[in-house]
Amino acid sequence: MEKKSIRDMDLKGKAILVRCDFNVPMQDGVVQDDTRIKAAIPTIQYLMDQGAKVILCSHLGKPKPDKMTDEEMKDKFSLSPVAQKLSEELGQEVKFADDLTGSSAKQMISELKNGETGLLENTRFDPREEKNDETLSAELADLADGYVNDAFGSAHRAHSSTEGVAQKMKEQGKETALGFLMQKEVEELGAVLENPEEPFVAILGGAKVSSKIGVIENLLEKVDTVVIGGKMATTFLKAKGYDIGQSDYEEDKLDVAKSIMKKAFDKNKEIILPTDLHVAQIAPDTELTPEIVEKAPDKVVNIENGIPDGYQIFDIGEQTLDSYAEVLENAKTIVWNGPLGYTESPKYAKGTETVARFIADRTNAKCVIGGGDSVAAINKIMEEAKNNGEDISKFEQRFHLSTGGGASLEFLEGKKLPGIEAIENKTCRVKSTSQEENKPEERKMCNLERNEN
Repeated sequence: MEKKSIRDMDLKGKAILVRCDFNVPMQDGVVQDDTRIKAAIPTIQYLMDQGAKVILCSHLGKPKPDKMTDEEMKDKFSLSPVAQKLSEELGQEVKFADDLTGSSAKQMISELKNGETGLLENTRFDPREEKNDETLSAELADLADGYVNDAFGSAHRAHSSTEGVAQKMKEQGKETALGFLMQKEVEELGAVLENPEEPFVAILGGAKVSSKIGVIENLLEKVDTVVIGGKMATTFLKAKGYDIGQSDYEEDKLDVAKSIMKKAFDKNKEIILPTDLHVAQIAPDTELTPEIVEKAPDKVVNIENGIPDGYQIFDIGEQTLDSYAEVLENAKTIVWNGPLGYTESPKYAKGTETVARFIADRTNAKCVIGGGDSVAAINKIMEEAKNNGEDISKFEQRFHLSTGGGASLEFLEGKKLPGIEAIENKTCRVKSTSQEENKPEERKMCNLERNEN
């Protein structure tokens, strides 16, 4: 069921609470990466242009209200620097409240004029937030006339500022909707799952099979081929009986890997594993850092010959890249989650970069990339390409980089995300702008649809 968008809302003169994802890296009170802040600007700007009073909220980091003083939390996790950065991006002051629903928040909101924006303090400073406490949800709902969720990265969390407040708003007859960023995520990821162009290929990497079991099993119903790389591949290789040397693997997931490979075989779906690998000689239990990995003796080995004692797998080899390319060249839809090597080291980021460039240069596929590590790897490739004077429009046209880590994984698993489910359906829109004029049967119909979804 399609959810309401901010374009469906009555906005002029209304106070609108917007849940954003401003969980940005911060050091000494300075924002280190403003990508997520910039991603929220289109929604904020639209609301301002429509004459709304815009009230922003977000979490930042993992403050512990039960173990930290207010002073300690504010010193490390305050959103005040985000308000400053937003002011620069929007070209006008973004007011800041030093609490979430208290006197400072209420005072700030009362002073907002149409087309102005304010930011509330970190939602996680309130211990009720992560408990989805009804009292906090009600307090948040009382701050505004409507609610917009634009934080896909938190959509899988049933917290007060993501799910609870939307439910309270609906109970009060107030509008709820998705922001532009959230709407794009739902459309891009939804299209991949519901109506993918074929051939459909999934590229799965990263560290653990355990975090992607649901994704693999759900995608096996839809894709033609699954390409597996990264540290995750070691568990599958071990399950097939290969000698993987000192490479780390999930011993308790060997049977799961075997089961997944059997399901793929039964469904006539192909799983492609690495055949040659870049390995490095590093003692077991060594804490890996880019410096240690870069300096370690390395070689390329064929998996049929086994990985030598004392060596660990860090990237895929040329032979493997050729087999990936053969599958990807004709793909029309690609889902990619997880890097294919130890991308913290330039030496072992080549597999991931080669595949990314191949997709951008040699395919006509739509590629959706989810998961924090894989998105970070692609962003790094694009940044280096731009610094080298390359035209990066080919990457921008080909890739959709999802802003959600855990959220994109759960979406690809086919799970319903609380932050999205709580938003009312587009069909529930009542044309009348006066709550008193809404017909009882229209309200009843909307409530039925909400219960069904």
